[in-house]
Amino acid sequence: MKKLLVLSFLIALVYCQVNAQSTETKPAEPAKAVVNPNAPKAKYDKMVNDFGEIAQGIPKTAEFKLTNEGKEPLIIQSARASCGCTNLQYSQEPILPGKSTTISATYNAAAVGAFTKTITVTTNADANPVVLQIKGTVLAKKEGTN
Repeated sequence: MKKLLVLSFLIALVYCQVNAQSTETKPAEPAKAVVNPNAPKAKYDKMVNDFGEIAQGIPKTAEFKLTNEGKEPLIIQSARASCGCTNLQYSQEPILPGKSTTISATYNAAAVGAFTKTITVTTNADANPVVLQIKGTVLAKKEGTN
């Protein structure tokens, strides 16, 4: 009788262990981002502006046209140049649907040699910033010129 009781207890214990471990649980699915069909959409006319060869000490300006192709206002949250040798100008006003603005980047051309500078633009159209680029080669001043 004792053996039967112990055997029954062991069978019940094994049954509980097997059922406890065999329960399948699905991993939680990540929450899907809700896409706003009316959201602003930033469209740049170009991503790179190549000045080519420029004279030392004569600043050059590149203009990047930004158009809102969405249905809600586009806002430039920030625009930063990679160094102090590049000055930026851009509108702080919202860009209405179908309208455009210009981001101007002026390079001071003080240092001789090849250069590549970036402008990082963050808007409300995308969580990821857009990186624009200006590049070229600054040629040394010729002797006798000011």
